[in-house]
Amino acid sequence: MRKLLFILSFFCLLGNVNSQAKEYTIQEIPMVHLQDRTRYVSNPDGILSQSAVTTMDQILYQLEQKTGIQTLVVAVTGIEGGDCFDFAYRLGKEMGVGQKERDNGLVILLSTDERCIQFATGYGLEGVLPDAICKRIQNRYMIEPFSKGDWNTGMVEGIRAVNDYLDGSMENIGGDEEEDMLPLYIFGVFLLGGLGLTGFAVWSQNRCPKCKKHKIQRISSQTLSRANGFITEETTYLCQNCGHTFTRKTKSSDPNYRGPRGGSGPIFMGGGFGGRSGGGFSGGSFGGGSFGGGGAGSRF
Repeated sequence: MRKLLFILSFFCLLGNVNSQAKEYTIQEIPMVHLQDRTRYVSNPDGILSQSAVTTMDQILYQLEQKTGIQTLVVAVTGIEGGDCFDFAYRLGKEMGVGQKERDNGLVILLSTDERCIQFATGYGLEGVLPDAICKRIQNRYMIEPFSKGDWNTGMVEGIRAVNDYLDGSMENIGGDEEEDMLPLYIFGVFLLGGLGLTGFAVWSQNRCPKCKKHKIQRISSQTLSRANGFITEETTYLCQNCGHTFTRKTKSSDPNYRGPRGGSGPIFMGGGFGGRSGGGFSGGSFGGGSFGGGGAGSRF
């Protein structure tokens, strides 16, 4: 009985520890690069081995020396809010990863509790490292090891692929042509569907409601009203097949409408969206780069 109670207590304690896994805020992520310019991987929970961290630091240091691209890699158990895209984007923006004049920062976030890997690219890196390439690197090099809990292999191979692509040693990552064409196929289906519905509507409007033949002819039209920028018209049609006469009312926009009398259109003051501002710490190693919505994320 005492042995059973001990086992139950152990599992309760283990469950309590797991339930209290830390969820990091942006400000709580250790910025190792600010203390040592040759370090790029923040690994506060020890998810990655020291060997894997050292390998990635060396790769990313050489990448920055060669291309100027600045990378921040974060591996944690959990993040506040659980939104990997938002967290990675804000991390890059608030810490100012990348050169300010080039916005060439890259954030790579691994959260084991959220089971996500997220790439976030600075404004200037979005065209160099497109979303499709980010996703392809994750699918090809990272997702399978992560699904097995092999964080070291997934991160090292993913970072190596990013480096090889950005420094030009990997000119073609060998994407799946069908995968690349999928958005185009979907767009084509919707376009053809829309054209088909429009064509069917026009075809239905041009036939006689009595004999169903497409022999109708417009013989007269009159304006019934003009109000609030719209014109209501009544059109009379004659079917040349059965002689049936019928009318239809239509409502369309009035091209001569200039708004309500005595009023004026809205006046917009100010400048709209503000310009991008650099982040980072004063005197630190980050360059003050800014981030948009580029990158890609995957679950495993």
